[in-house]
Amino acid sequence: MIVKLPDGRIVEHHGPATLKDVLVTTNKELLKTTVGAKLDGEVVDFHRVLPADANVELISLDSPEGAAIYRHSYSHIMAQAVRRLFPGVRLAIGPAIEDGFYYDFDVEKPFTPEDLEKIEAEMKKIVKENYKFERLEVSKDEARHFVKDEPYKLELLDEIPDERVSFYRDGDFIDLCRGPHILSTGQVKHFKLLSVAGAYWRGDETQKMLQRIYGTAFATKEALEQHLQMLEEAKKRDHRKLGKELEIFFFDEEVGPGLPLWFPKGAVIIEELEKLAKETEEKADYLRVRTPHICKESMYLRSGHLPYYQESMYPPMEMEGVKYYLKPMNCPHHHKIFAALPRSYRDLPLRLAEYGTCYRYEKSGELFGLMRVRSMQMNDAHLYCSLEQFESEFLAVCQMYLDYFKLFGIEKYLMRFSTHDPKDLGKKYVNEPELWKQTEEMVRRALKSGEINYVEVAGEAAFYGPKIDVQVWSAIGREFTLATNQVDFAQPRRFELVYKNAQGQDEIPICIHRAPLSTHERFIGFLIEHYAGAFPVWLAPVQAVVLPITDRQHDYAEKVLQRLKDAGIRAELDSSSHTLNYRIRHAQMQKVPYMLVVGEREAQNEQVAVRLRNERDLGAQPLTKIIDMIAKKIASRDPSL
Repeated sequence: MIVKLPDGRIVEHHGPATLKDVLVTTNKELLKTTVGAKLDGEVVDFHRVLPADANVELISLDSPEGAAIYRHSYSHIMAQAVRRLFPGVRLAIGPAIEDGFYYDFDVEKPFTPEDLEKIEAEMKKIVKENYKFERLEVSKDEARHFVKDEPYKLELLDEIPDERVSFYRDGDFIDLCRGPHILSTGQVKHFKLLSVAGAYWRGDETQKMLQRIYGTAFATKEALEQHLQMLEEAKKRDHRKLGKELEIFFFDEEVGPGLPLWFPKGAVIIEELEKLAKETEEKADYLRVRTPHICKESMYLRSGHLPYYQESMYPPMEMEGVKYYLKPMNCPHHHKIFAALPRSYRDLPLRLAEYGTCYRYEKSGELFGLMRVRSMQMNDAHLYCSLEQFESEFLAVCQMYLDYFKLFGIEKYLMRFSTHDPKDLGKKYVNEPELWKQTEEMVRRALKSGEINYVEVAGEAAFYGPKIDVQVWSAIGREFTLATNQVDFAQPRRFELVYKNAQGQDEIPICIHRAPLSTHERFIGFLIEHYAGAFPVWLAPVQAVVLPITDRQHDYAEKVLQRLKDAGIRAELDSSSHTLNYRIRHAQMQKVPYMLVVGEREAQNEQVAVRLRNERDLGAQPLTKIIDMIAKKIASRDPSL
């Protein structure tokens, strides 16, 4: 048996054995830092008997695969603690998630913060007791006996196609699970319970509401502390909290969940982003179009969105015997615009762009501030091109993303190349196997040619073609799914889109769907957290506030305000009766970049005393100089103060 160690060294082990026996024989110390192994791409734990001719690669605690294993193990430890403290609880599911884990419980009354403290204390006992994780494989009949009082487990058990299933036991706790798990409950000691929330069983609003406890776990104490600090900073930057405090957006129950209302300051940010996109797209020869908010059912049948996408659409309105839908996306409308006129190869590439409002009926439990809404303003465009033009057009879109990242100070990003799963052809995906192979290879080749940082993920493509989902990280390291870039070979055929090639023959164009600024809702939510509400000057809703020291400077303050506005600077005057220090503090809390204080001396000398929101004091400056400085920063979209 060939065993690859985490440091890259290769050791041999003779004869079949469990992973634990291999480590005891080769290097017992590795038991402390190893949480499993990869066998022919499959992740296995310490219980698997490895064949004599196996090639295995050890999984260490500090690897992504290792983190998933010990976090899932912690979900079992948490369920074990809950079962000890609340004997009547019924167990649902407990997976590992990004940076943590959760478990869903059916309990008579919701968990309280005090309950979480007790559960965490009990978990620490279980960790200290260091129970071994034991794997048990039994028949389905035996399994039903184990979970006879667990309705959620019985439901899951009935859906498992195999005749034998596995359980994992640690101490006095046993749970239906396919694994893998760490060696024992004491192998990883650094965890924290974070919160409790309601969650419908299987995310279905018609099912019972369960209690979901979230936790996090890390391989080292230092990594856990660093993550908890990041979470504290994230709370301060929460776009839902800052959005209300800074008067950017809000939700109203009578309007409806997931339907944001934008304050004037929020509208300013939207308009600035539109201005940026329109300037960028005009330079890249995009053409702007407009389409209605509703359309007939027949168009979505033709596009294929019905039935693939129907669950995410608002129900139809029927008028004069015809069903109409609120549009969940702009693409079918743009296809109609392409088809409305004869097209030639000389017209390609044709780039149609629109700021269209779309509506999607996201489930109530999935709504989350601006990140998951039901009404969204799309920075949308569709590019129609020939096969020969595809790579350059695709890479130009990717470059547009990178240019935006640079502008907004997004230093870390990753593009997820999502391909289809052949098993789901005709169900989840358009049944065109050859076209799937062709377009996925085209995207793969383009990404490599452009040296784009990407990972490939199977089974997450759009129903009509492969796509790129853009992951970005905010200033504090939080990951967001932001934009998308999709390749569509199916809808141009469905809409019979053609152009005349150089030989006068009809050809079907390739369509690229792209939204580099995502929706305004999601992108502004990201930017609020990325900047902690302190937007760069060009994007700040209020760029300067004028603060007269006393009423005697009011006339001069009005003059300064007008000069700022004449220069295209968004400015306000705060001449309220509050003290100057109070008004300065208020402006800082509202994240206004510049506070221009005017007293007698400034009024006499055509000056302003400049304070920045980061508390720097630039002292008295000529008014013309400050106006020129601010105007230049706005025009150049300079991120600095």
